Amino acid sequence: MNRVKFCIVFVALSAWVVQAELKMGSMFTDHMVLQRDMPVPVWGTADPGETITVEFSGQKKTAVADSSNHWNVVLDPMPGSFQPLEMIVSSSSNDPKIQCSNILVGEVWICSGQSNMKFPVKSVPEIQALESSAKNIRTFEVPRTVAFTEQDSCEGAWTNAIPNSAVAFSFAYFLEEAAEVPVGIILTCWGSSSIEAWMPRDMTATVPHFKTMMEEFDADTATYEKIQSILDGPRPWSGKDDVFLRRQSNILYNAMLAPLAPYACRGLVWYQGERNTQSMFGMIKEPWFSRNSGMLKYGDTLKQWMLRLRQEWNRDDFQFLVVLLPGYAKDILDEAESPTAASWAWMRESQLQALELPKTSVANTIDLGDAKNVHPKDKLPVGQRLALLAQRDTLGMDIEAQGPVFQTLEMRGNTLVLSFDHAEGLKTIDGEAPSAFWISDDSGKWVSADATIEGETVVLESAELKKPRYVRYAFAGMPQVNLINGAGLPAYPFRTDRFEPLNTEK
Repeated sequence: MNRVKFCIVFVALSAWVVQAELKMGSMFTDHMVLQRDMPVPVWGTADPGETITVEFSGQKKTAVADSSNHWNVVLDPMPGSFQPLEMIVSSSSNDPKIQCSNILVGEVWICSGQSNMKFPVKSVPEIQALESSAKNIRTFEVPRTVAFTEQDSCEGAWTNAIPNSAVAFSFAYFLEEAAEVPVGIILTCWGSSSIEAWMPRDMTATVPHFKTMMEEFDADTATYEKIQSILDGPRPWSGKDDVFLRRQSNILYNAMLAPLAPYACRGLVWYQGERNTQSMFGMIKEPWFSRNSGMLKYGDTLKQWMLRLRQEWNRDDFQFLVVLLPGYAKDILDEAESPTAASWAWMRESQLQALELPKTSVANTIDLGDAKNVHPKDKLPVGQRLALLAQRDTLGMDIEAQGPVFQTLEMRGNTLVLSFDHAEGLKTIDGEAPSAFWISDDSGKWVSADATIEGETVVLESAELKKPRYVRYAFAGMPQVNLINGAGLPAYPFRTDRFEPLNTEK
């Protein structure tokens, strides 16, 4: 029979005894990749009091199923291995043993977010071309669905195949090439979902606007009944119903993220934010699916979410790789390069707040994107830059993994001198003067700056300002940037002022 083989079941002689079936968690199937160099939880269900034995790679661990039928063992850290291995799980009551085969040990990452994480491999020819040389990359894709309560399991199985995500695959490809170990990708994403869709309900205690959102959700009987009707109805869902489900709060987390914990992995790649850019200040009433953090509250929300997921995995070293939103300015084309427009620049500033937490990295995409298309095709550099960050920040490789990062500003008369970290070989990609720098004085009037590179600094001035004080760099929807370091990586956007945007939202 040609189908996915989850496990081979060996029937024991004493199977006539009526008992609860020994089961493993839904993440444990043939072809899985286990995380190297850290403890590996393995869990499942069985009759209370049953002694469960897990055998893998020379280890033999036991646990007793608790009163809720759950059991859990933790395998000792293991080195990476390309050798296919088997895991055998048995119980003291001689239930049928469970055998999972063709298991590798390597680097495991969750890749999550919305449509740009879901963007398929076939839509990016230069990434699709890598498929023929891809080796030892495996995928567990979580089916897209929702649930009103947190789930212990999900459908799906590990496959000996690449993820159908241009970003996830290219990230895995370059990571596997550098680390020389197998890579497992757990792909859980859904287009047009907000960060609130991926947040557990108990975050109402730490995120005030999410508390309001969930209170409104709980009081909305019509929405509850519509969701239940869709779930009870035929599959596949209509496009309209699919969109309705994925734009809700919390219920994606319940079905598509909660069941993954605490599967051992290095961390999570997060390409999301577009849904939260529909307003500056958030919580606007119309349209209903824009009632979320908005751009200015997103940074604090993102940090709280990261801390909460680390609790869920019980790991302070759970790494996050965030993809900075690339250039886009469809709704403000006449202000695409303006440093004061209500653009994605404000969301990028919020995303960069993730760096205030340890074990976080942000892949800079400010030189990428499409002014008119929210789904740009230049995904290859995104995967490459994510892999560089993972190599440096999780594998300890001594490489340059990011572009210039603003450090200090010095005022010298009518000029401003900017220093940068990661600025070795500072230059422009086209040999022209650095672009996308704007300066201002206390008036808040911004003018385009004349910029010059001097060593690892950039000097700014303008004939229009006698005493410039503040700088904004690449702080626009679609800035035309050219500043890079010797590794060819772009400078990160920044601003040195704290002028607040005007609240014109209703």
